[in-house]
Amino acid sequence: MYIYLFPIISASVIVAVSFGGRQILPLTIDDIITSTSLDYLTLSFAFAIGQVMWGFANYIGGIIADKFGNEKALILGILLSAFGCSVIPYCESPIEIILAVGLLSAGGSGIAGLAVAMSAVNKKVPPEKSGMAFGILNAGGSLGQTFLAPIGVILIANYGWAIALNALTVLLLCTLPFAYMLKDSGSRVGSTGKNGTENISRMIKIAFATPSYNFLALGFFTCGFHVAFIAVHMPGVIAYCGLPPTLSGWSLALIGLFNVMGSLVAGWCISRWSKKLFLSLVYLSRAIIVVVFLVSPKSEVTFLVFSAALGATYLSTVPPTAALVAKMFGANCMATLFGIALFSHQVGGFLGAYLGGYFFDITGEYTVVWLIDIVLALFAATIHLPIKEKLVTQTAI
Repeated sequence: MYIYLFPIISASVIVAVSFGGRQILPLTIDDIITSTSLDYLTLSFAFAIGQVMWGFANYIGGIIADKFGNEKALILGILLSAFGCSVIPYCESPIEIILAVGLLSAGGSGIAGLAVAMSAVNKKVPPEKSGMAFGILNAGGSLGQTFLAPIGVILIANYGWAIALNALTVLLLCTLPFAYMLKDSGSRVGSTGKNGTENISRMIKIAFATPSYNFLALGFFTCGFHVAFIAVHMPGVIAYCGLPPTLSGWSLALIGLFNVMGSLVAGWCISRWSKKLFLSLVYLSRAIIVVVFLVSPKSEVTFLVFSAALGATYLSTVPPTAALVAKMFGANCMATLFGIALFSHQVGGFLGAYLGGYFFDITGEYTVVWLIDIVLALFAATIHLPIKEKLVTQTAI
């Protein structure tokens, strides 16, 4: 396994900064509102657009990676994300903040996101080790949230939100050398040219004609709703409960820390047991965790315990979902097909981010969204059960 650590570490660094940076942005919402004429609902909509764009950009990044190479997709995404972060402090109108947060920053992060990173790693490790490799990569991304979220809180508190975003811009640019280390070697079925384009299109048709793939994508929708609602509105939930704002950074950091452990456990489990049953168990656990949180007294200890429990399941869905895509369709078009699944994830993310702000705006609380989250988690736990964990026969369509 040691000879495969270099590409895994390179991909993990990129994902860590990209994913961790996305957790810093919601921490600036209150300061943006105070410093500009923008309101909470507008910011919620911008972040909701960002959720969808991140998912769609994973699909676009997957196509770029499968046709032109992983490193090209990663470099393009890093540059776009850095540019988006750098212009946020200069946004004054709704359209400007939507372009900066929702399109540039989120779009760039998506192009250099999990779909391309996991595809790059999948091409460099043997199939029997891919599950553990995905777990390590996902854990590396979670470390970004663990460290960058509290660092973001410290920078915002001491130097201001604009300086924090500038620091994030520089950090993103520092990940560019790692993209070169994930350059493809050898020929790929999805290489450039007419045949490559036809192959990708054909594989997309086969995927959409496969019930197991559709079930997987629908379940991933729930994950997106859950993760986006927590990431964007946890600071608001904490403020609603009358607790100190610094708890937001520590809560997100704790989610990231326990997600490291959850990701590693996920990688270990899916290398040995059923991937679909693991996914079903994770979603069921989420429903139970949220129910317990809702009926518990809201204190700092409650939020920290909730964050730890949540973190164990937070993104542990990613390694088994990616592994199932690779098992069903192989490595050559994995970036594209996993990117489509991530787009479903982020459609759910759009609703989680936007409905959190919408229902708070009309009801003054988040209870309705928590209840929707519970129902979706139970739905996801059920829909994974019919999935068939086997290679899909690539017959002509």
